[in-house]
Amino acid sequence: MRTRRPARHPVPALAALLLAAALALTGCSGASDDSAGSTAADRGAAAPQSDGKAGANEAAPGGSGSGARATAPTKLPTSHIIRTASLTVQVKDVPKALEEARTGTENAGGYVGNETTTRDGDGHERTRVVLRVPVEKYDAVLTELEGAGKLLDRSAKAEDVTDQVVDVESRIRSQRASVARIRELMDRATKLSDVVTLEGELSTRQADLEALLARQESLKDRTSLATITLSLSETPVKKEAKDDDPGFVDALAGGWNAFVTMLRWLAVALGAVLPFAAIAALLALVWLRVVRPRLPRRPRPAPATSALGPLPTARPAPQSAPARTPDEQN
Repeated sequence: MRTRRPARHPVPALAALLLAAALALTGCSGASDDSAGSTAADRGAAAPQSDGKAGANEAAPGGSGSGARATAPTKLPTSHIIRTASLTVQVKDVPKALEEARTGTENAGGYVGNETTTRDGDGHERTRVVLRVPVEKYDAVLTELEGAGKLLDRSAKAEDVTDQVVDVESRIRSQRASVARIRELMDRATKLSDVVTLEGELSTRQADLEALLARQESLKDRTSLATITLSLSETPVKKEAKDDDPGFVDALAGGWNAFVTMLRWLAVALGAVLPFAAIAALLALVWLRVVRPRLPRRPRPAPATSALGPLPTARPAPQSAPARTPDEQN
């Protein structure tokens, strides 16, 4: 026979459970408030200390950190510029000025390129010389050449080829890596056909690499050395004055030139036709004087005949006598 357990009342148990939960929540909130307060206090105390350290790092010349990174200079890409200039200078003595230009160029670390010297009818010399000087000494040499005499003309040009230099360097790196890969494949190849194919490919890529290297060398030479074309003369260079508005004299000169040009072309055309005309005239003369007289003449047509004999030819009608005047009648 089973004994019944006394029934439990759920209300006290539920009330105890709710009280425990309330106490737990109250303790958590208090702990969180305390931790929040301590965290805020810690932050407040650490802020001045960190500011002081940052200020010390910024003040220190060799300090590390954000301050040092902010004050570090930014590295700019290297520019590659081709500089060219052209000068025309009037001097009293061309050989002496040319020798001074050579000396100044060699002292600057450059060299003298092409040189052309001419002499006019009066014995005055004119020299044109190409000078290559380092870019660092370009302005100094240019100023020195301008002061050699009277400056008549000057032009300068600067061309930025940085993009071309960077592109060529990148392509050279890629091409070298490609050549290295082909050589590795050749070392691993076992079939003769594969070796022949790889050799052809290697030759093509090696030629492309050499072309890129030559272009790189040319760009390096043109960017490292500036080109100055110097013209020296003992007499001033005469420049024709240009008049944009033509006048009567210009129109007359233009018409005369057109007329002379037309006569010249007519003479040329006549000279071209004259041999053919002479041959045609000679052939016509031979035909009229030699060939035509020897040709057989055509016979005259025979008179018409009938059964009774030849028909009489028609006689011309008699002409009537003119009327006589009374005086003639007497």
